[in-house]
Amino acid sequence: MNITFERDLEAKGFIDVAIDPSIDLVDEIKRLKKEKNAVILAHYYQESEIQDLADYIGDSLGLSQQAAKTDADVIVFAGVHFMAETAKILSPSKKVLLPDLKAGCSLSDSCPPHLFAKFKEQYPDHLVITYVNCTAELKALSDIVCTSSNAVQIVESLPRDQKIIFGPDKNLGDYVKKKTGRDLVLWNGACMVHEIFSQEKIERLRDENPGAKFIAHPECEEHILSQADYIGSTSGMLKFTIEDASQTYIVATESGILHQMQKASPDKKFIPAPPNNACACNDCPHMKLNTLEKLYNCLYYEQPEIMLPEDVIARAQKPIERMLEISAQLGL
Repeated sequence: MNITFERDLEAKGFIDVAIDPSIDLVDEIKRLKKEKNAVILAHYYQESEIQDLADYIGDSLGLSQQAAKTDADVIVFAGVHFMAETAKILSPSKKVLLPDLKAGCSLSDSCPPHLFAKFKEQYPDHLVITYVNCTAELKALSDIVCTSSNAVQIVESLPRDQKIIFGPDKNLGDYVKKKTGRDLVLWNGACMVHEIFSQEKIERLRDENPGAKFIAHPECEEHILSQADYIGSTSGMLKFTIEDASQTYIVATESGILHQMQKASPDKKFIPAPPNNACACNDCPHMKLNTLEKLYNCLYYEQPEIMLPEDVIARAQKPIERMLEISAQLGL
C-alpha cells in the first residue's frame, strides 16, 4: 500500500479513491468476489443494497458460524469493527476486510478492556460471559462469548451454583437474569440505538394499528421489553414475523432488519418503533458508515484489513469456540 493510501486510511478509515461513474458497482463487486475467492458477510443492519449483494446475511451468531466455516480466501465483513475482529479470530489465516475501519459500536465502546479487567478482579470466583458485541481484547478476558440468540441457553447450560459476570450489555444481562433466575453481576454498558425507543409513542402506534404485534430486541430497556409480544435476536425476530399470523408489526431494533422482513413477508406491514427524540432515528450510525462504494474499493484494493496480535487471537478464540460448541450441542 502506498503512502497516499496509508494516510487516507489513517485519516478516514477507508480507501477514498474516485470510482469510474460508468461502471456498474454491483456487477463489479460480483466479478471481484469471484476473481479473489472472496465472500461477503453482512449484518441485518446494513443498507439494503449491501444486504442484497451478500453471500450470507445474519445476526452475530450466524455470522460467527459462517466466518468459522467459510472456504473463501478473503472475508469482506459488511458490519462493524468487532464483527470483523471476530471473523479474524475464527479464521486467522484468511484476509478479513472491513469497508470502513471507523464502523465501531457504542456498546463495545462502553466497556474499555482495561477497566473491565479491574472489574473482573473484584470477582475472582466468577466465570466471565461476554456478549459478542465487544472488542477482541475483551473477548480475550472472557471464559465464554454469547450472542443475543444464545445468551439465555448458554447461562442455563452452566451449573446453578456457578457465579457469573455478564457484560457489556446491562439490558441484555438484565433480560437473561429474568429468564434464567440467575444472580448475574452486570457491567454497566448499553447500545445507543436500543435505548432511544419511546414507550409513549409505541403505545400510540399500537392504538393506531389495532392487532399489530410489538417485537423487541433484548438490548432494549426493561420498560420497553415489558410491552413486547415477542423478544428475540434479529434472526429470532425475523423468524417470528415469518411464522406468526399477524399482518402488522412494530419493530424495536435497528431499522436495517425491516428489509429482510419485508422481503420474506411482502404482504405484511412493518413499522420501525419510534425514538423518544424527534431528531433521532433507529439507524445505527456505525453500521451505516459502510456503503456500496466503500465495499467496492475495499474489495478492489483489499484494504482496510483487520489485523490482530497473535496472542489476542489465541486467547479470544477459546471463549468464542466454547460458545460455538455449546450452541452446536444445544442445536442453536
